[in-house]
Amino acid sequence: MQRRKFIQNIGIGSLAFPLASFTQIDKIAPTNNSVIIPQGLKEGDTVGVVSPSSAIFETEPYEIAKENLEAMGLKVKFGKFVKSRYGHLAGTDEERAGELNKMFRDENIQAVMALRGGSGAARILDKLDYDTIKNNPKIFIGYSDITALHLAIYEKTGLVTFHGPLAVSTWNSFSFDYFKRLLFDKEKITFTNPTDKGDNLVQVENRIRTIREGEATGRLIGGNLSVLTGIMGSEYFPSDWEGNILYLEDVGEQIYAVDRMMSQLQLGGVLDKISGFVFGKCTSCNPGGSGYGSLTMEEVIDHYIKPLNIPAFSGAMIGHIDDNVTIPNGLKAKINATKGSIELQENPVK
Repeated sequence: MQRRKFIQNIGIGSLAFPLASFTQIDKIAPTNNSVIIPQGLKEGDTVGVVSPSSAIFETEPYEIAKENLEAMGLKVKFGKFVKSRYGHLAGTDEERAGELNKMFRDENIQAVMALRGGSGAARILDKLDYDTIKNNPKIFIGYSDITALHLAIYEKTGLVTFHGPLAVSTWNSFSFDYFKRLLFDKEKITFTNPTDKGDNLVQVENRIRTIREGEATGRLIGGNLSVLTGIMGSEYFPSDWEGNILYLEDVGEQIYAVDRMMSQLQLGGVLDKISGFVFGKCTSCNPGGSGYGSLTMEEVIDHYIKPLNIPAFSGAMIGHIDDNVTIPNGLKAKINATKGSIELQENPVK
């Protein structure tokens, strides 16, 4: 995610040779920890709202965040430092990390949600109390810069967290429906794109593009591409990608930068190990200053993914968009790249 644009994203926090289609690949990656499924939500539960990354400088977003969660039948508890400021950050690293640790320790908090993304979550990875998080598992949700926390928590504890809307996101009927079915109703959701044609003869918006046909089963691991690659090489980056399904999204990145980050995943050995691949939305990703001669996003993705000969598709409702689904990070799922679906194989919450 292009860091120069984090302020404006307050709420959002073929080049390969053609080969035969592939059928199901079923390799589930081992983890350093047993996978932990958190408890689900019910009406009257309390959500702790924290700001692990950037600050918000106006009062209205806090009001909207509180009203959004209360409209879901939930109670809201803002962290003590949620309105703190340290440069562009919502408080010092110690304050932001301590806030998150405290929310996991608090027995009266049933879920923890990031107020927004932006930049700065990676700065607190070495300050989190992973033993506390592991011993007090609960729902943790957010996306964009929050990807760093999802990956670190999964690597260090095995806890399934949720790549989904932020407290200040657009909570429309689409995003709330998936959130509710997943975290309240404990449903093994099959994620598919809307098929509404509107006034058009064929579907134009939110189309799925099959990169390589087939089905694959594995644990969903991923998030924001630039944040994910930003912590590669650290102890907080997932150490075992064998058999995982990698899902990605981003915002405001020029195409050459996406190419560079995909190259990093390839050179780092991640792409050779995954069983399936899903790309969501890359909002406002364009050639930028490179202009004439730039590769397209489609060409970049195909260059790295098609030679892997694994089921893969792009266009999923994951990313810096209003209609943003909630994806369980670390949960076993099956993708159908021909249909463009993600089918959960386990209950997302207890």
